[in-house]
Amino acid sequence: MIGRLNHVAIAVSDIDAATAVYRDTLGAEVSAKEEQPDHGVCTVFINLPNTKIELLEPLGDNSPIAKFLEKNASGGIHHVCYEVDDIIAARDKLLADGARVLGDGEPKIGAHGKPVLFLHPKDFLGTLTELEEA
Repeated sequence: MIGRLNHVAIAVSDIDAATAVYRDTLGAEVSAKEEQPDHGVCTVFINLPNTKIELLEPLGDNSPIAKFLEKNASGGIHHVCYEVDDIIAARDKLLADGARVLGDGEPKIGAHGKPVLFLHPKDFLGTLTELEEA
């Protein structure tokens, strides 16, 4: 069902400083910072030859990243994102197999402008998992 690894997301408290580490220290190509108000985050993507790193900074008081950083003050890996060909078919199979889809179970438009869903970490080896339609 899953395709390629789309990105690994890292929660950070200072996205500008984190971006500088990847751009200036590691020499990576980085995107511009973008606010994603529907998701409560600011994002920067680090483009790698085989995938991307997504830096996530809280946007607003109800940001899920703010809650993550309260428990993990230095930040860290927040989730992994895999591509799927058909997000509705993937969701329906996962639900039929007993997996939990977070939120209302309906795809939302993610940072790449494509439908995404998040899966409960307790169903996926302790890892918050995002599916993005390819």
